[in-house]
Amino acid sequence: MPNQSDLPILRDKLRAFAEARDWNQFHSPKNLSMALMVEVAELMEHFQWLTEAQSAELPPGDKQAVGEELADILLYLVRLSDKLGIDLREAALLKLEKNALKYPAEQVRGSAKKYCEQPLRDLPA
Repeated sequence: MPNQSDLPILRDKLRAFAEARDWNQFHSPKNLSMALMVEVAELMEHFQWLTEAQSAELPPGDKQAVGEELADILLYLVRLSDKLGIDLREAALLKLEKNALKYPAEQVRGSAKKYCEQPLRDLPA
């Protein structure tokens, strides 16, 4: 887990970066979410047509390029959460707790089925 201060530091650096370039005018939640999806598509492009094994063992140059795409995704995600006033760390921790309730380890171990496809239990909404 990242240090508790890592995301606020990153958020503040992104604020300063955008402010120095007068980019706040372009950083609406709509635009940032669209830019985020473009970066996710660029990440996916690195894995397109690879086998499962190839995707897990990227050559160093490809791994560096994937790291840059992941960084772009993180930056847009942090910027979007800042613009919406969402504490990303808190939201992620709460979502992890919610997922633990939806997917109890003893009931879903080894299964890739979605929670609504899992048999024999009551699930939270």
